[in-house]
Amino acid sequence: METLWSEVSVSHSNMSESAKPHHPSPQGKGEKTHASDFSYVGIDAILEQMRRKAMKQGFELNIMVVGQSGLGKSTLMNTLFKSKVSRKSVQPNPEERIPKTIEIKSISHDIEEKGVRMKLTVIDTPGFGDHINNENCWQPIMKFINDQYETYLQEEININRKKRIPDSRVHCCIYFIPPTGHCLRPLDVEFMRRLSKVVNIVPVIAKADTLTLEERDFFKQTIREELRANGIDVYPQKEFDEDADDRMINDKIREMIPFAVVGSDQEYQVNGKRILGRKTKWGTIEVENIGHCEFAYLRDLLIRTHMQNIKDITGSIHYETYRVRRLNESNAHFKSQPSDQPAVQPKANGQPEVKPSAPQANGVAAKHEVMSHEM
Repeated sequence: METLWSEVSVSHSNMSESAKPHHPSPQGKGEKTHASDFSYVGIDAILEQMRRKAMKQGFELNIMVVGQSGLGKSTLMNTLFKSKVSRKSVQPNPEERIPKTIEIKSISHDIEEKGVRMKLTVIDTPGFGDHINNENCWQPIMKFINDQYETYLQEEININRKKRIPDSRVHCCIYFIPPTGHCLRPLDVEFMRRLSKVVNIVPVIAKADTLTLEERDFFKQTIREELRANGIDVYPQKEFDEDADDRMINDKIREMIPFAVVGSDQEYQVNGKRILGRKTKWGTIEVENIGHCEFAYLRDLLIRTHMQNIKDITGSIHYETYRVRRLNESNAHFKSQPSDQPAVQPKANGQPEVKPSAPQANGVAAKHEVMSHEM
């Protein structure tokens, strides 16, 4: 896969002078050339205008990581962004190491690279899959995702809404599959079957260095077959390919899913170069070496080639599905009012008085059940 960005270097400090975006001077070479071109209009300048505006506003990315304890979720996120963007929870007592219920923890960071600012939010789900009885353990995660859609919807339908609505919607869910080498667990199938309808899911095989290359290839093939058999459509979804070029690129990605990854935030010297890796008796596993694992493919998908597409699908498909269902639910509620109790009754002064049948918030019934908007 072609790498589109340079190596990610994350900084939580203020932008240095050298990292500030460079604005081309009004009298550049291009303009002198265009000035002598009578047919030149300048429509192509819109690209530079869009770039400057985007640089000023910055970007937002919200990633959720789901998987049982010990699969390296925090380490992988730190490896992706080359910084401590995800912290392991500190538990004072061994008895409290596994939460009694699934917790949702969000950590936000402002990160910057070459003048591009991004607010990154990592959402962790401690306690998922760690109990003897994991029945319905996906429900708190589903509720959290829908709650973010609801928050965005309420901001969107305000009469005096914000110029730029804060986006807390989950753009991508990285699902960690244990490296058993056999098949998906019923928990894995049930979670991805339900959640793939409300969020972009990217499955990964955690700690893939515990498998031989033959075991890894067999496991990946088995997982792909089980996903197809259970009707689980993970990202990138076929029906959202925009054209033949996208379809060709995404088909190659779909042939590699799930990515067999290894994460590490430890640096080592190998052949005079600094690399991220894991040291063993037999050598050093290089995280970014595609001959050792598929971390580089996952990073390119999430950051360098498909980040904007992931956000677009979240807004135009998953959120839109939720929005339509909520508004239809609200309309159905008002239409179901009894005919003997009209919603509009005259006041003493002759002016009509509107009596809503339920408390409202910004035009949508305030009291409602959180929906798991499944297809």
